[in-house]
Amino acid sequence: MPNCCSDRVTSMPDTVLKIGGSGLRRSADLQRVLKVIQSYSKPVVIVVSAFYGLTDHLEKMLYRTRTQGDHIPWLSDFLQDLKQHILESNIRDAALRREIGDKLSERVSTLERYLTGVYYIGDIPPFVEDLVLSYGERLSSLLLSEYLKHEGIACREILPEDMGLTSDGEFRNASVDLKASAEPVRKALSEEVCYVVPGFYAVSPEKRVTLLGRGGSDYSAAAIARCINARSLDIWKDVKGFMSADPKIVQNALHVEKLSYTEAAELAYFGARILHPRTVEPLMDSGIPIRIFNIEDPDHYHSPYTTVSANGVVRKGQILKSVTYSDDFAILKLKGPGVGAKPGILARSTTELDHQGINIKSVITSQTSINFLLDKKDISRANQALHHLNLHAVSSIELRQDLCLIAVVGEGMLEQHGIAALIFSAVSRRNINIRLISVGASQVAAYFIIDSEDKNNTLMAIHELLEN
Repeated sequence: MPNCCSDRVTSMPDTVLKIGGSGLRRSADLQRVLKVIQSYSKPVVIVVSAFYGLTDHLEKMLYRTRTQGDHIPWLSDFLQDLKQHILESNIRDAALRREIGDKLSERVSTLERYLTGVYYIGDIPPFVEDLVLSYGERLSSLLLSEYLKHEGIACREILPEDMGLTSDGEFRNASVDLKASAEPVRKALSEEVCYVVPGFYAVSPEKRVTLLGRGGSDYSAAAIARCINARSLDIWKDVKGFMSADPKIVQNALHVEKLSYTEAAELAYFGARILHPRTVEPLMDSGIPIRIFNIEDPDHYHSPYTTVSANGVVRKGQILKSVTYSDDFAILKLKGPGVGAKPGILARSTTELDHQGINIKSVITSQTSINFLLDKKDISRANQALHHLNLHAVSSIELRQDLCLIAVVGEGMLEQHGIAALIFSAVSRRNINIRLISVGASQVAAYFIIDSEDKNNTLMAIHELLEN
């Protein structure tokens, strides 16, 4: 394989690679990443996630540290052991191992100081939370860049704050300001080397770290691809792209080779964990394709399993592409004889949920009820918040958590007569009760709510339609 960043390199990077945490589980995975990078004939920008599970670990330790300072050295020891194991497995030269180890230790020590500050004040300010949680990616990018140099790859680690990747300043769930970021990012990535960038965060106009949402490394990679007008965003996962259904449930699930941006966004939003739901957002206007590869399949390093682009393939009789699901939804239902028609009820409710920082996934209304689709983790807080409003037209508030959301996705499904009826007939033939239905909110998706116990049966029923 050619060395993509050797002395023969003749141009700046024009492809962005995203290496996910699932591809960084074991110490030997660095060697697999090296082979991926060597498969490119030109320099690339490599956006990395944290090592698998590390962000979750940091989050747990951060909240424990607020009241228990003895967790700080324990976390430091854990990270030191992790990096030492990886270094010993991948770096042959002892002196170089010590040199890289010292750089990693310095970064871990900085993290330790922030955690100590959290313990002393007994609180976690939003800007500190975002900063601490960004360290999983910061450790990955430093370790990977040093390893690649050891293997003869001309590369450089560059942090979002040093490349001018600017956000709107919102903590935990920021958006990249593409207009402000484009020129500085292009200039920062203009040399003829491979760049290694920690994903998951950008910096506010005030230069504070702001996370881009959980799983947001995909989104930051897409934003960088847009800024440099990349030929493609190549996402390397440990799965074979998008499927027509979850293969753990539907045994004969098929690969989906082509998706439109909108189809991919809907599938991601409704549970398919291949992409972060916002990944397509920076790329739709520019037409930059997203190519999904399997890092565990070297025979397909030059052929993506799924390509997401502006060209949604619509063939007569093959409208439906995939059926997906999410168990993370719950319903908060406001009931009352005229609750859906009384002015102000919906506005006051949504305003209060927004004040509480609760994201509303969807709203379905009728004359006698308003149904909020929320994340399960938010349902109790939402219930308390709306009870405190004392909405006089609301006779009761009900919670439902034992539910599953099913989404069927396909470009052109609303233009094809009878598709929705076909879907719901297939479900009803199996005596499955549909709790809520939404058709028409999206041009490429229909979704409905069922009891959790009916999930597998429903997925198999709908998948039979995709096969025909």
